[in-house]
Amino acid sequence: MAIHKQAEKRHRQSEKRREKNKHVKSTVRSRIKKVLQTVESKNLEAAATALGEAQSQLSDAGRKRILHPRAAARKISRLAVKVNALRGQ
Repeated sequence: MAIHKQAEKRHRQSEKRREKNKHVKSTVRSRIKKVLQTVESKNLEAAATALGEAQSQLSDAGRKRILHPRAAARKISRLAVKVNALRGQ
């Protein structure tokens, strides 16, 4: 355990950040799964709506550096390709 006051404070701050980041990452994963499920069921309207939600969540996570910005962009792009493939069918 930390001995100095500053070290104790840093530990408290890192715990708060870890919990918050854990929640955001979990939410992002859930949104991605929702998009993939709607694409698999071939429901274009639901997939487009789910993509918008996932895109918003992913870009926020990338902007806040919870995910690397390029990783977030890559995930958005791959999801968009799958949803757009439904439009072509």
